[in-house]
Amino acid sequence: MRSLLIPFLLSACSHLHAQVVYNIQCTSTEALHVMKGLHDPATYAADTVIDDHARILCELRERLRTDSLRSYLERLDQFHTRQSYSDTVSATTGIGAARRWAYTKFQQFSAANEDRLIPAYLQFDYQDTEGVCGDALGWRNVLAVLPGSSTTDHRVVLIEAHLDSRCADNCDPTCYAPGMDDNGSGSALVLELARVMSRYTFTHTLVFMLTTGEEQGLVGAEAMATFCVNEGITIKAVQNNDIVGGIVCGHTASPPGCPGPGHVDSTQVKLFSNGAITLPNRGFARTVKLYYQEKMQSQVAVPMTISIMGQEDRTGRGGDHIPFRIDGFRNLRFTSANEHGDAGVDDPGYTDRQHTSGDILGVDTNGDSVIDSLYVDLNYLKRNALINGMSATLLALGPETPTFIVHDEPAGLRVSITSGHDLPHYRIGVRSGGTNLDFTALYLTSDTSFLIPDLIAGVGYTVSVAGVDANGITSPFSREYTRGNDADTPAGTPDPLPFTIDCNAVGIAARTDAAIPTVELLPCRPNPLLDHAFIDIVVNGPPPAGTAHVVVWDARGREHARMPVNLQRGTNTIRYQHRGMAGVYPYGLVIDGRTVARGSMVLLK
Repeated sequence: MRSLLIPFLLSACSHLHAQVVYNIQCTSTEALHVMKGLHDPATYAADTVIDDHARILCELRERLRTDSLRSYLERLDQFHTRQSYSDTVSATTGIGAARRWAYTKFQQFSAANEDRLIPAYLQFDYQDTEGVCGDALGWRNVLAVLPGSSTTDHRVVLIEAHLDSRCADNCDPTCYAPGMDDNGSGSALVLELARVMSRYTFTHTLVFMLTTGEEQGLVGAEAMATFCVNEGITIKAVQNNDIVGGIVCGHTASPPGCPGPGHVDSTQVKLFSNGAITLPNRGFARTVKLYYQEKMQSQVAVPMTISIMGQEDRTGRGGDHIPFRIDGFRNLRFTSANEHGDAGVDDPGYTDRQHTSGDILGVDTNGDSVIDSLYVDLNYLKRNALINGMSATLLALGPETPTFIVHDEPAGLRVSITSGHDLPHYRIGVRSGGTNLDFTALYLTSDTSFLIPDLIAGVGYTVSVAGVDANGITSPFSREYTRGNDADTPAGTPDPLPFTIDCNAVGIAARTDAAIPTVELLPCRPNPLLDHAFIDIVVNGPPPAGTAHVVVWDARGREHARMPVNLQRGTNTIRYQHRGMAGVYPYGLVIDGRTVARGSMVLLK
């Protein structure tokens, strides 16, 4: 047993919280052995090995499904509450039913992929030393372990989210706490990645984890971090997903906040990490951004902006990545650009959804008992899932970070690579000035001794290094070396992102989810339009099964309107009333989350 004081403000509490986790054990010896690298990779080999990173990334783009994400969220809502102290016996209500359902989903994903995914629980006891909500026995995180194809370097890549939810009273185990964005969105993302990525073969073991007790002080994450230390489980990186589906800014939002109430942003995700230069976490955030710019940005219909944040989490808040940082593991947190609330539920004027019973999936705007306006944007959540899957893929297939020494020579700074000499390329990242969060220069070299060009005498710089393997995969960037006084002066130009992929080249082009031959979406009329249009859908056979909507997007891929349609044989006509600015608006017929046909309308005013 190891006790730990966590000296930061917790995500669910407004005070410092001391906690102790003990009696930590994995319920599956098989899963434990795999996480420790004690398995025989041949036992878990796929009949058809798919381990080419370009193919995997291109397929992730197509195989991640909004209808799957929605189905997970709708099921999570049915548990009424997932508060950590809630019912563990009921088959329908509470955290016990929720975690058993998640475990069953992992089993189903495994059965669909040659039984290669190993479900397990991480069970532990919790002593609430401050007496906030009380001690607890038998809390459980839900794990799914995908064995790596090599045990030479048996570090695992961990993709996590917290499963538990809460309402305004954090210790109430019975109130309605759907927690759709916080953190059903992250939980759905982890489940969907487990479903899709179980098909592939990775050098490193992947661990998908849903924690409990996050709202009581990051308890489940602390249990896993402690367990890894005690059992000698080494971690290459932790990707924590917490509040990754909402796109609307609330009246309150913890700093750095968002622009203001009602502001919508579905094309940006924030990466929070500890910025201490002695740690690798901020370098990891820069790596994820580089991965996306190089591997995915040109291959998707709606590119995302990845923003590296200058703090470990929102001011006064915390997430499940922090216990891993405390125990020395590389980590970061993915969070929506806009957050609906600062969790200040004790304020009588608090009206936002976060940490209340109002954190629901969406609302029924036309009274037909069907949710047609979603607070969790499924397309945005899918894009965040793609970024997570991309990062985990490249980490699990890519090289280790080389070590290096920086020499302060009269001609400038020279980087000498001291390990990783088998790699064909190295990247040298340079930042000038303490306020720059992104690289101000990024150099590519094949030399193990590299003199950084374009440096200015008297200017302070920070330097970090990554390696690139023969497949064009970049390692995570290292911790930083700092020299001189801070100054805000550019240092050269970025390299040209040479290790890109082309999904067309690997035979996987972007496409509509699945056309239905008997269904035709006709051009809207009139087009162009002034304020309204009619959209016709012709069904030439039996109506397709599933819930159908006509969805209108704006030019950046954000959902602008969603209209239900009851498809019948023949011509189905709906009237669309436009509310918005002039421009081009794509629209499509969506059945059970799958876009089966598309069109485009032009608004003149």
